[in-house]
This record gives sequence, structure tokens and C-alpha cells, in this order.
Amino acid sequence: MTLQHIERTAGIGRREGYGLSADFLRLAGRTSTRILSRYGVLLGFLALWQVAASSGWVNAAVLPPIDAIVAALWKGLAGGSLLGDIAISLQRAGLAFAAAVIVAIPLGLVMGQARAVEAALDPILQLFRQTSALALYPVFILLLGLGEASKVFVIFWATLFPLLLNTISGVKEVDPKLLEMARVYGAGQLTIFRRVVLPGAVPSIFVGLRLGATTALLLLIASEMIGANKGIGFQVMNAQYNFQIPLMFAAIVILAALGLIANQALVILQWRLCRWSNPAA
Repeated sequence: MTLQHIERTAGIGRREGYGLSADFLRLAGRTSTRILSRYGVLLGFLALWQVAASSGWVNAAVLPPIDAIVAALWKGLAGGSLLGDIAISLQRAGLAFAAAVIVAIPLGLVMGQARAVEAALDPILQLFRQTSALALYPVFILLLGLGEASKVFVIFWATLFPLLLNTISGVKEVDPKLLEMARVYGAGQLTIFRRVVLPGAVPSIFVGLRLGATTALLLLIASEMIGANKGIGFQVMNAQYNFQIPLMFAAIVILAALGLIANQALVILQWRLCRWSNPAA
């Protein structure tokens, strides 16, 4: 092997190394740009919060710095004091949400297809829908007591209506041409429902599921602030009463994280079940 050949080989190796480095830098630049374009405002808000609280621009006793909130969150999770509250809250919200799904989806499918049933039930449903669940919570407490039943029922009540109305809307928005085509090809009512109506209503049902999950977490906070001694909502109120402000914000962060996780899980499930409705999938 000649000296010229060795130098030429080394030069090729250096160029390949430079090429890999350049590709890595371009990939890192594109990734950073995507992250900043999506989360830049949020990161800027958190940085401003940290600086404002640490520098004394705001009262740190009322609005503690981010690092103090993170420390309180880590202490609560690592020590296990918040884990029991998370489990209780998930149990309450999960039970109420599951009950709402079991009631609302079948009822919405029936009301969307049977006009007589919709005409009979719609007035009373509209009346109850326009009445705030929080306004009815004292009534539920009188009927069911201050225990778990009233807390679960108020969450169920508030979650029921977004899911029910979106299910009805999904059934009604099924393309009439698809229904007509199915009848032309001799499909029976059960086949039409299973093959046309139900798949066509699924995207709208998932919208209701996502709204219902958000509503369940919102009502969870309110229900746990009254007559509870366990749960994330209770921790928010208890920390405020005892002026443990970092712990209060830590509990709020947990609630926000639970909402984001639930929403993302439903988005992923919808993407898997409704790939046919997403042209990019």
C-alpha cells in the first residue's frame, strides 16, 4: 500500500467523520427548533416564574419558586404521602368515569337512532344539563351523605352529559349515503348499526370521552374539598389551610399531570381505533 493511497483513505475517513458530525448537528438543530416552537412559551413562562419568585418581584410565600415546588413534589412522592392521595383520587374519578361510559354510550346510541326515545328524554336531559353539578352537590350530599357515594355520583353526573351528547351527535352525523348504500346491498338493521353507525360515531364518542375525562378531574377537585380527608383535592385545601404553599402547588401539578396523561391515552387509543378516519395515519 503506497503512501498516497494511505493519505487518500485517511482523507475519506475524515470527510465521513465531518459528514456525520454535520448530520448530527443538523438533526440536533431541527430537534431544538421543534421543541422550542412547541414548548418555548411554556419554558419561558416557567423561567419567568422562577426568576420573579427568586428575585423578590413577587411574594415568594404566596407564589413560591419552581424549585421549591419541585422539591415539595419530590418529597411528597418519595415519602409516599402523596401516593395514597393519588390512588384515592384515581379510584373515585375512574369509578365515576367508567359508570358514565357504561350509561352514556349505550343511551346515546339508542337516542341517536330512535327519534321517539330522543323526543321523550331530551327535555329532561336538557334541564339537567343546564344545571351545574356543583349546584346539585349539596342535594347529592343530603341524599347520599358525605361519604364516597356523593363524591363519585357528582363526578358521574358531570361526566355523563358531554359523553352522552357527543355520542348522540356522532350517530346523527353518520353519512346518510353510507346508510342508503348498506340498505341497497341488503344489510339488516343490526349489520348497519355494527358496520356503519358505530364506526361512524366512534370519533365523536372519543371527543366526548376526552371532555368527560377533563370534567371528571375538575369535579374530583371540588368533591374532595368538601368532607374529604384523603385525595389530591383534599391536599390542595389542606396545604392552603396550613400555609404549605409549595405542597399546594405540587398537588395542583399532579392534577394537571393526571389530566394530560388521561387525554394523551385517549388520543393514542383513538388513533389506533380510528386509523381509517386519519388520512395521514
